[in-house]
Amino acid sequence: MNLPKKLTNKLKLREENNSLRVLKTPSNLIDFSSNDYLGFSKSEKIFNKTHQFLIAKNCKQNGATGSRLLSGNHFLYNEVETFLSEFHKTEAATIFNSGYNANIGFFSSVPQRGDVILYDELSHASIRDGILLSNAKSFKFLHNNLEDLQYQIERSRDFIKGEIYVVTESVFSMDGDTPDLVSIAKICKKHNALLIVDEAHAIGVFGKNGCGIVQQLNIQNDVFARVITFGKALGCHAAAILGSKGLNEYLVNFARSFIYTTGLSPHSLATIKVSYQEMQNQVQHKQKLAENIAFFKSEIEILQLKNLFIESNSAIHCCIISGNNNVKKISLQLQKNGFNVKAILSPTVKEEKERLRFCIHNYNSKEEISKILELLSTLLHLP
Repeated sequence: MNLPKKLTNKLKLREENNSLRVLKTPSNLIDFSSNDYLGFSKSEKIFNKTHQFLIAKNCKQNGATGSRLLSGNHFLYNEVETFLSEFHKTEAATIFNSGYNANIGFFSSVPQRGDVILYDELSHASIRDGILLSNAKSFKFLHNNLEDLQYQIERSRDFIKGEIYVVTESVFSMDGDTPDLVSIAKICKKHNALLIVDEAHAIGVFGKNGCGIVQQLNIQNDVFARVITFGKALGCHAAAILGSKGLNEYLVNFARSFIYTTGLSPHSLATIKVSYQEMQNQVQHKQKLAENIAFFKSEIEILQLKNLFIESNSAIHCCIISGNNNVKKISLQLQKNGFNVKAILSPTVKEEKERLRFCIHNYNSKEEISKILELLSTLLHLP
């Protein structure tokens, strides 16, 4: 069957804008694009320990066999969720199949009709998609802008009697920057608003043993819910929502992306547990990443590239190069020289805010970091 004309035209428009997405197979290029910040996805040690963990538990089951509310709630769920709640200093952890599923499940079910959701304008697509499924009203506030957030809360209080949910991220995936979470938590407390923080890109990178920025700042008791994911620094898969036992019970009963999906395999859950243990017991992984991030920042200053980069202390560093054609051209040149760096195009980001997104890892060498930035400087015709 032919694709409907409206859909064909949308694809043609993407081609004309040089923004058509295509699937590519993994390359052998030097990695400056993946979210594998600690190198755990390629760790033979974690792979072998996961197998040993399952054998020790006498668990030789390949799949969950059904949703968690039917037949899929095998014993490893309770073990891993208990571990996560203790590690992250929270009453309960509710595991979802992915970060996308977690945000869809939370925002589509928790905020109710008569409530308001205030979200940072650069919030991840999964947060926005969840909000679209909610019966609550929603408004965005200017990125990391405390004054606008306070204004939006005060304005919302004038016309709603329900709850106000404030949503932000501890590290923004497309900018790599971090909001003033302490001040946001104080504003929410002052106005009796409920704070939700997505920590997808902070876990493993910040805080003691990689616990994230919320715990690093010791504000976990001021946050209604945290969303953590395991597909970034932990190198595996799935996500969890951290919060009260009451929130856990509510999600199990009303979050459709939790209720109506097959559970994770025992192997997936075992990998999460083993990856956390490796992160907890081998602090050199996080230390080496911190060293590489500091070295990357010093190099962009030496090479006079700093004004092109968004300020970031995370593993994500973005060089603004306006125009899909321009940024793709630079990205392809870097790839031809052996470096895997992805161009982030509009409409994923705003027009004129297209960028190269550099992801730093603990396994990148200083020589690789220096070489790719020197090449970038040359390609941009900088002195």
